[in-house]
Amino acid sequence: MTITDLIQSAVIAAIQELYGETITAEQAAPSVTRKEFEGDYTIVTFPFTRFAKKKPGEIAEELGAHLVKNVPQLVRFNVVQGFLNLVVADSFWSEFLLQMAGNQDFGRAPKNGQKVMIEYCSPNTNKPLHLGHVRNILLGWACSQICEAAGYDVVKVQVINDRGIAICKSMLAWQKFAEDATPESTGTKSDHFVGDWYVRFEQEFQDEYRTWQGSEAGQQLLAEKRKADQDDKTFFKDYKNTYFNTTSQLGKEAREMLLAWEAGDPATKALWQRMNQWVYDGFGATYEALGVSFDKFYYESETYLLGKDIVEQGLASGVFYKKDDGSVWADLTDAKLDHKVVMRSDGTSVYITQDLGTAQMRYQDFGTEKMVYVVADEQNYHFQVLFEILKRLGEPYAAGLHHLSYGMVDLPSGKMKSREGTVVDADDLIAEVIAEAREASKERGEIAELTKPEQEDILRKIGLAALKFHIIKVGPQKRMVFDPKESVDLQGQTGPYIQNAYVRILAVMRKAEIGKLGNREIESLATKYNALQPQEIDLIGQLYRFPATVQVAASNYDPSEIANFSYDLAKGFHKFYTDLSILKAETEEAKAFRLQLCAAVANVLKTGMGLLGIEMPERM
Repeated sequence: MTITDLIQSAVIAAIQELYGETITAEQAAPSVTRKEFEGDYTIVTFPFTRFAKKKPGEIAEELGAHLVKNVPQLVRFNVVQGFLNLVVADSFWSEFLLQMAGNQDFGRAPKNGQKVMIEYCSPNTNKPLHLGHVRNILLGWACSQICEAAGYDVVKVQVINDRGIAICKSMLAWQKFAEDATPESTGTKSDHFVGDWYVRFEQEFQDEYRTWQGSEAGQQLLAEKRKADQDDKTFFKDYKNTYFNTTSQLGKEAREMLLAWEAGDPATKALWQRMNQWVYDGFGATYEALGVSFDKFYYESETYLLGKDIVEQGLASGVFYKKDDGSVWADLTDAKLDHKVVMRSDGTSVYITQDLGTAQMRYQDFGTEKMVYVVADEQNYHFQVLFEILKRLGEPYAAGLHHLSYGMVDLPSGKMKSREGTVVDADDLIAEVIAEAREASKERGEIAELTKPEQEDILRKIGLAALKFHIIKVGPQKRMVFDPKESVDLQGQTGPYIQNAYVRILAVMRKAEIGKLGNREIESLATKYNALQPQEIDLIGQLYRFPATVQVAASNYDPSEIANFSYDLAKGFHKFYTDLSILKAETEEAKAFRLQLCAAVANVLKTGMGLLGIEMPERM
């Protein structure tokens, strides 16, 4: 039982004894005491005035006295209006620290028998991964690691969108303009090579469209369709997609290519496979650089026809209805959604159909109780509909579905646009943050004596920590701006700041020459230290809350919980390091205890950052 569980149970029992009232566990839940007040945990007594018929402060005094008398781990209390601040005994914190200091798995829960699937990344094969994908990947990977630490069996998957008109645009541009160029012949990373042809298609299309706008046909249409409140530029911007689908020669060729692919044309399939493989090779290199992996790949080319059987079952059970034109719909208005088409009148699938089939296939493949979709918030409505339909279909996994919705990532310069080639590619971003780390390192010169490979490994770890932490520390639902230069700051709320705390601890350990003094001797000395300082208690209290933080982060699918915990712990350590002497402590017992505390903090920092996919360097 944790100290918070102990306090919670004691408060429930005390309220029953003092006032004859039964309260809920939520009403008795302690919170961490604010730093400006003495105490470790706080109970709010305002809700108890209803039945106690006393002022909040009076209740707090009575409750505090009762708890200190009956709970040995609590030694004193103070009251600030209706807030009861409880002080935990130093001996409790000391015993906890000495028990967990050597536990490398501290914070990791035993297996809970449940399985969760996390889908993330899910890119298109017409362009390289970009900054938006990076946020998706980092959120998905961190969630997978956190859920695993919380006791779940985790399956990491992605759906690769490897078919459709966008893919054909890249293929057509390469076919028309590349003159058999390859990634090898041009010295271009293979996914970037394919992405360049996607951009080239857009450029050629824009040229074609501008020419048509000035033609007699374009001007005649403008005269016929122009609205009184639209200028020529606005009209042509709005008409662009219609032009692509009705008039454009390039659009016609791209659509013909898509039809040829769907018909199984050998030449089209061969080109599709060749260009997709270029992209997969490029993606693989980026995944390796980011330190992420997947257990299963699903391909839209293999799943886009799934779901039709589910639609038939839904029609039979009354979940769906058919319109006169033959299209099939779901009426979700009673769930405050809308009528949603699940099958077109010609019998072809829509995205929701495919997602219904893919969800069912995944359950058959892995039997997961929970499925998490890491997808940007522009798809919020889609997932509300998907989950509601699966619930109505009675799927056994429907209650465990979760959309990890996240906001888009902007740069200081603004939004990114893939078709115009103004995105920040993931590979370029990784190179940039490492370059920023290199520049910052030159100013300090602290790793200059290391070999070049050692320096490069440290700079890689610092750069990737800067990138990953800067993105993960922001709650997923928030839109964010990524600034590479700000991300490597050693003084701000950054990954390198936390790495610096870890490196500082290792430096202390090296200076202490731990190897010359057996761990058992240090542990023995540490048990004799009983005059804990506030900075030590604060730091131990933070360590104590790590397992609960992992569970909360896993329950909410929110890696920012771990990121912000790690930052607070690093900040707490830096304060401890500044305020108290470690190697020149007032006694050998104090020195031994603080070294144990340092080791425990280093372990939790390494574990916490590891859950975010961040490696810790030994020097920086």
